[in-house]
Amino acid sequence: MASITLSRCHWVSSDELYIDYHDTEWGVPLHGDKKLFEFLILEGMQAGLSWITILKRRDNYRKAFANFDPRLVAAFTDTDIERLMNDAGIIRNRAKIMAAINNARRFLEVQQEFGSFSKYQWAFVKGSPLENSWTSGSDVPAITDESIAFSKDLKKRGFKFVGPTTVYAHMQACGMVNDHIVDCFRFEQVKQLR
Repeated sequence: MASITLSRCHWVSSDELYIDYHDTEWGVPLHGDKKLFEFLILEGMQAGLSWITILKRRDNYRKAFANFDPRLVAAFTDTDIERLMNDAGIIRNRAKIMAAINNARRFLEVQQEFGSFSKYQWAFVKGSPLENSWTSGSDVPAITDESIAFSKDLKKRGFKFVGPTTVYAHMQACGMVNDHIVDCFRFEQVKQLR
């Protein structure tokens, strides 16, 4: 159980699931393609919704989307789309579901071109996490030059639901930037993971 005495980022609610996500995952540099695919798809699903809405359904998304295996998701058919549209465990948005399947196909193309999606993605921050020193949640930007460039390139490659705000949230989640505020107990811990 998370300690309530620890100082955390402003966006963390009292929900234990949210606390655990913040304390163990958010901002940790990720390089595994499968996990990067999961975060990319979940961030797209989150567009227009709160992250906790998606986080509470993450296990359902894992089941619905073949444990985020991009090869399996890329092979989804119209039958799979209808199955997903009838799955009460996820947000049943046809455009987002179709985007996830499309993005799996584009993801595989990027892997083919660059050797891994990780290598492609991390190039937008020159291979190393950007270290910020925000003192307040209001200092943290919604987009950056890097997220704009990353988003633009993803769109050029045919990805969907990858606007600069969504991409920046993905960058934060995957540790491409350390956006824990400086008085958050995770700031220094994540910094050491560079």
